[in-house]
Amino acid sequence: MQIKNDPKVDLRKNSSLYFVIGLCLILFISWRAIEWKSYEKDFFDYQSLDVQDEDNEEIPITEQIKTPPPPPPPVQAPTEIEVVKDEEEVEETIIESTEIYKDEIVEVEEVEIEEEFDDVDVPFAVIEDVPIFPGYEKENKSELRNCFQEKINKHILKNFRYPEVAQEMGIQGRVYVNFIIAKDGSIIDIKMRGPDKNLEKEAKRIISLLPQMIPGKQRGRPVRVPFSIPITFRLQ
Repeated sequence: MQIKNDPKVDLRKNSSLYFVIGLCLILFISWRAIEWKSYEKDFFDYQSLDVQDEDNEEIPITEQIKTPPPPPPPVQAPTEIEVVKDEEEVEETIIESTEIYKDEIVEVEEVEIEEEFDDVDVPFAVIEDVPIFPGYEKENKSELRNCFQEKINKHILKNFRYPEVAQEMGIQGRVYVNFIIAKDGSIIDIKMRGPDKNLEKEAKRIISLLPQMIPGKQRGRPVRVPFSIPITFRLQ
């Protein structure tokens, strides 16, 4: 008699599925066992505390009694009044009359008031006679102002020299120069304001080379004339 295998009773049919399920289960249990953490119980654990309301003592409210200050003592009026006589003599001031009579008129000679321009600086824009470069005295008076500015510009271009230190450092800018043409025509009190000391030094050197000029005049008298001009240093 031959024994026939029943396909429903075959144990090898789902063996691979059972193997995969068992393997996943073992891996999950191993992972949880590795990740399991235990902590020691601390003695100082936070616990809930039942706080009972303490008995509040009732503090009586005390009022501060303000006592009024004592009244001032009554002022008694004197029964007798003494009359003091003023025996000092008062000197009267005599006011003299300021009227002038014809007999008392004194003739006063006319006094000439001389205006002094010793310490007065007259700006270049308002001075009557502007300073003049030597050799241009015969120019028309109306053209002397423009002529002076033109000669200043030519003098700067002629003597201009860019400082080597400023060129190497790439320094450029504008230097404002202020100076005064004295009463004898000399250049004094040179002041500079610019972006670099080397440029200021060069501007001072250029202005100090100006020749002695014919001084400016106000009402026919020599005066000090302040003048300002910008000098531009630009790298090309």
